[in-house]
Amino acid sequence: MYQTDPPRPPQETMPTMYDLPSELVGESGLPDEFHRIQADLLSETCQPLNYTSNEILLASDLNLYYDPRHPLWYKRPDWYIVLGVPNASQQQDLRLSYVIWQEGVDPFLVVELLSPGTEQEDLGQTLREVNQPPTKWEVYERILRVPYYIVCDRYENYLRAFRLQGTRYEAIYLPENRFWLEELEMGLGLWQGTYQQTTGLWLRWYNTVGWLPTLAEKVEQERQRAEQERQRAERLAEHLRSLGVDADSLN
Repeated sequence: MYQTDPPRPPQETMPTMYDLPSELVGESGLPDEFHRIQADLLSETCQPLNYTSNEILLASDLNLYYDPRHPLWYKRPDWYIVLGVPNASQQQDLRLSYVIWQEGVDPFLVVELLSPGTEQEDLGQTLREVNQPPTKWEVYERILRVPYYIVCDRYENYLRAFRLQGTRYEAIYLPENRFWLEELEMGLGLWQGTYQQTTGLWLRWYNTVGWLPTLAEKVEQERQRAEQERQRAERLAEHLRSLGVDADSLN
């Protein structure tokens, strides 16, 4: 291909999400029920005060293409968040994958949910094989330099978090299996409860007030507020009647 001077930008020359596979037939490690439910809970409760929903991407099992020198190499994080990228407002604009050289913004935080088949790679305990793509740990730490990497093990009920310090990940001390992210004014922690009719220990966002509500919890909170307002109005009307005042005449 003819090389222009100066070279054309990657957005014009590299493959886009429409050119790259979103899945491979027979690919192992596709999400099970737990992965799907846990990802839903993370997305529902991720409500940073300093970003609108139009300024963040919350992705689950969305292929992440990370190396323009090897455009077919990708990882598929269980869940990740990208700050400062536009969210699709039209169905036809929904991403088929997340392509670094097109988007220009690296993920801010990645979550991996451990399973027996992926545990060693997720924790950086496997070595890169010759002529093979780098491991997840290498991609997140050395190539994309993702500021926060979270690993959750539902079998052992533990949470591990790593913060990028210089060129390497360092473990974050997690009292009570929680940690706070100043950049988002939110934290992540393990929560015991029921979500989507399933009871267990879940990874969930919280703020300075408490656990951030799910969609169902927001609906219930609104119902309770409406009921409290109705009861308050009834008590006021009853009090006025006891004083000989017709509450309806005041409207």
